[in-house]
Amino acid sequence: MKLSQKLAAEFIGTFWLVFGGCGSAVLAAAFPKLGIGFLGVALAFGLTLLTMAYTIGHISGCHINPAVSIGLWAGKRFPASDLLPYIIAQVAGAILASSVLYVIASGVPTFQLSNGFATNGYGAHSPGGYPLLSCFVSEFVLTFMFLIIIMGSTHGNAPKGFAPIAIGLGLTLIHLIGIPVTNLSVNPARSTGPALYVGGWALQQLWLFWVAPILGGAVGGIVYRILAPEVAAEPDVVGG
Repeated sequence: MKLSQKLAAEFIGTFWLVFGGCGSAVLAAAFPKLGIGFLGVALAFGLTLLTMAYTIGHISGCHINPAVSIGLWAGKRFPASDLLPYIIAQVAGAILASSVLYVIASGVPTFQLSNGFATNGYGAHSPGGYPLLSCFVSEFVLTFMFLIIIMGSTHGNAPKGFAPIAIGLGLTLIHLIGIPVTNLSVNPARSTGPALYVGGWALQQLWLFWVAPILGGAVGGIVYRILAPEVAAEPDVVGG
């Protein structure tokens, strides 16, 4: 597969992840009387990843997350030469998804960016008021476990064809744990798109949602490589 095709797939996949996940949070989470709540948003993120893993996994691996790409590189599943192009495509897809979501959401007079626009935050901007340390640990550990799930389910000895289900459900569980803490990122691209629209505090706190997921993903990739070194040369489907 050509690199251009892989990058196009990563762009589309990240667009769908951010539009579907953040879109559910902005448009449906607290919809009057029939809002989907945290559970619905968590399912939305998991379903976007599951559907894209089956759709583009055979093209690009369906990373759709810079922390996943870096984690797979650390786990020796992904070449360093493709890292920067993948990350650029992922961030671009997230920004376009946030732009489309903004156009839709701002169509009603009650819309306000100050309500958060599905941004991630800590301290006063954490949904549960969690401090910086709690949020950093949460993002690190949850991304670490996400990479363990990804590398394990795509291991050469794992059952074939089930990786997207395990990974999609894994992301759902991760959101159920982390939404009250940081609004859950584990994905720097997903955090960047909405933050660019909110600006101010969202951009000031964005560093955490790059640093913690990338560190967690890299450590997860290294740990799983040590745990189970007999990996496939390149997984058919990953995701993030």
